[in-house]
Amino acid sequence: MSGFVSFVGSGPGDPELLTLKAVDRLARADAVLYDDLSSGPILQHARQGADLISVGKRAGRKSPLQDHVSRLLVDYAKTGGRVVRLKSGDGGIFGRLEEELLALHGAGIAFEIVPGVPSACAAAAEAGIPLTRRLTARRLQFVTGHDVTGRLPEVLNLPALADPDATTVVFMGRRTFAEMAALLMANGLPAETPAMMAEGVSTSEQAFCRATVADLAKRLENDPPGRAPALILYGALSDLAS
Repeated sequence: MSGFVSFVGSGPGDPELLTLKAVDRLARADAVLYDDLSSGPILQHARQGADLISVGKRAGRKSPLQDHVSRLLVDYAKTGGRVVRLKSGDGGIFGRLEEELLALHGAGIAFEIVPGVPSACAAAAEAGIPLTRRLTARRLQFVTGHDVTGRLPEVLNLPALADPDATTVVFMGRRTFAEMAALLMANGLPAETPAMMAEGVSTSEQAFCRATVADLAKRLENDPPGRAPALILYGALSDLAS
């Protein structure tokens, strides 16, 4: 008899940003497989006695392989209980969701997806700015700053990413933004385009750095990686961000 898996987006870290459905699924789960960024106070909503298993991945740190995470998820579901796979932000945005869904499909295990507050939306909210603007930022695009090797992806749609009239959010881009910015500026993005790095959004480590694309790239070129996860936003950002 197979159990049931709920993929739950936990938001960027503040437990008050959990949805009611997320809290309900945590309270009823027999096992919770959670990302590093979904730990801490969020896990206080888990049912007492539930198995809590850390399966998080962080850049530059030893992390469980994705195949191992998928196998754990299937194995726990096969015990017949309710399983929560707790993912930071929204699991459908650079959250390796597809691999785990395929594993459940292959094992014949039922599931649901509970969306969470994306970290990009939370970052803009904390900064007090909109992600779109009525006349100057009608397009919003998300891109990952590194591939499976930790380097800047080789295939990037540079004309789209260099569009100064879009708002672009770079996930996991702290280490590669200097290289990425050079490519963007070579493809027409003005060096003075507004940019903002948001670290530890909605947590006690929250910090913002507002600059231009060129200045932020220079700062990050030799900057050691921080402990808190970071997002980089650039483009037609609101003047309220300055």
